[in-house]
Amino acid sequence: MECGDWVNIVPITPDGQIVMVRQYRHGSEDLTLEIPGGMADPEDPSPLAAARREMWEETGYDSEEISLLGRVRPNPAIQTNFCHSFVARNSRFTRQPRLDGTEDIEVVLVGREEIPGLIAQGDISHALVITAFAFLDLYHPPAHTG
Repeated sequence: MECGDWVNIVPITPDGQIVMVRQYRHGSEDLTLEIPGGMADPEDPSPLAAARREMWEETGYDSEEISLLGRVRPNPAIQTNFCHSFVARNSRFTRQPRLDGTEDIEVVLVGREEIPGLIAQGDISHALVITAFAFLDLYHPPAHTG
């Protein structure tokens, strides 16, 4: 299947909170807890620009400090696309979200230290979201104190 690339982004606020979205997914018929993401549009100049657009459209947050975490093939057995994952440091609320007519999204702030538990108990179950957090821990591990 010829598919366009997808993007997702881990927005982190100055105080270390992860900006996430809770939304209904028709495929699983369930509410999910995810990071902002979606398809890269043809008019997006780059995957980074697409991820930034998805972040502010879905959450109203923005950042000037965005970097690539990595990219994966969501399903190479049948699809041609990549999913590009980014991190956005010092993300701040700048405007009201601009949701599509089919989107019903609640913005949720979650402490980074809560993420492993949310994955373990199944509250975060989207494979590409978990991949983004794995990239984040590999390349930007949390600071250890003590």
